[in-house]
Amino acid sequence: MNTIAAISTAIGVGGIGIVRMSGEKCFDILEIFFKSKKGVNIKNIKGYTIKYGYIVDEDNFVDEVLVSFFRAPNSYTAENLCEISSHGGTYIVKKILEICLKNGAQLAEPGEFTKRAFLNGRIDLSQAEAVIDIINSKTEKEAKSSIYQLNGGLSKYIKNIKEILMSFMVEIEVSIDYPEYDIEEVNIEKALNILSKVKYELEVLKKSFDNGKIIKDGINVALIGRPNVGKSSLLNAILKEERAIVTDIEGTTRDIIEESITVSGIPINIIDTAGIRKSNNKIEEIGIKKSREIAQRADLIMLLLDSTRTINKEEQEIIELIKNKKSIIILNKIDLNKININKKELEKNSKVIEISAKEGIGIEKIYKEIERLFNLNEINTDNSIVVTNIRHKTLLDEALKECCEALKTIKENMPIDIISISVKNIMQKLGEITGEEISSDIIKEIFSRFCLGK
Repeated sequence: MNTIAAISTAIGVGGIGIVRMSGEKCFDILEIFFKSKKGVNIKNIKGYTIKYGYIVDEDNFVDEVLVSFFRAPNSYTAENLCEISSHGGTYIVKKILEICLKNGAQLAEPGEFTKRAFLNGRIDLSQAEAVIDIINSKTEKEAKSSIYQLNGGLSKYIKNIKEILMSFMVEIEVSIDYPEYDIEEVNIEKALNILSKVKYELEVLKKSFDNGKIIKDGINVALIGRPNVGKSSLLNAILKEERAIVTDIEGTTRDIIEESITVSGIPINIIDTAGIRKSNNKIEEIGIKKSREIAQRADLIMLLLDSTRTINKEEQEIIELIKNKKSIIILNKIDLNKININKKELEKNSKVIEISAKEGIGIEKIYKEIERLFNLNEINTDNSIVVTNIRHKTLLDEALKECCEALKTIKENMPIDIISISVKNIMQKLGEITGEEISSDIIKEIFSRFCLGK
């Protein structure tokens, strides 16, 4: 493969910038423009070492740098690789990359360094996908889950399932090729036990996606209510900053305001919507329509009511709407000591929490209820497998379907070779997760999501 180069740090002003180069001719190219301070010959530099020196371009000094050396196969890509650490800044880093390309390297595609690590067998595809998840992680739990996958947690789990199926396939092949041994009945009896175990393991992985989706995407919370109940004040109280405009004028919030907080290590995306009411203002009406749409799609609805006012028709419609959804009904303005709402009646549909957004009273109770509704304290990412990737989830669904088909085939006393078709399909789907059975087009699509230099 050709020698590739790219900038691995974000473009802009910073303390350092890093240009990464990988490939068979990596050190030959580097030798052209890197001059070690002590005049050390690059060919004699061992891997896992750092050398101080200068980058020169046709005898013109460019920058003083530190170069990290990694010799194949002990590098990120399993190829010869170097990382040039220069002063940060747009010009210097781009200039060093330009020098690399001028002297024989090619510009790397997005994710090409990680792609080479996969193609060279250093990591499998699920581990490669974990790299981009680590880069994009927003919380500690999301990072921990991705790191566990990068370290091979999911790969080992899938490998164990495949080993069970491979051993079973050998027995099936024996029973087909050597029927005179009359071991079909034993195989069928064993098949039920083996495939039931595989089905259980696949279901464990599939169920973990519910938590994985929460870890990766967070919980989308729609904050809804009629105008002037205090939605914007509540959002500001939750964020502990003046993010939304608060006035006595109804209909101030016409567009959607979305902000995130972290509860128990999980991102909570709170969407402050336009006050729901009848309006003749076209702009406000668009905002109200969006509010209803967001409420339908949200993982959690927080309906905010003004405790000093009786429930109107629009609010009653929303209460009916949230009966079959995860929801919290919040009674605001309790600091005014004038409650005109029947709390017990509301509790038939949802958890009711009394607060004062203005005084910051009761906000912690909202966090506690979110934790309870989504079992956030039970989501553990320490040395446990949590499937967060929708591609993996889809393949697990397909493998599970094949497993159920195989079990059905056994119970219907179908020939043993029919069972082997489903077993092979299960192994293929699992192989697509780790990259053993996957097309080049899918590989290209996966790595195109990576940033340059990774």
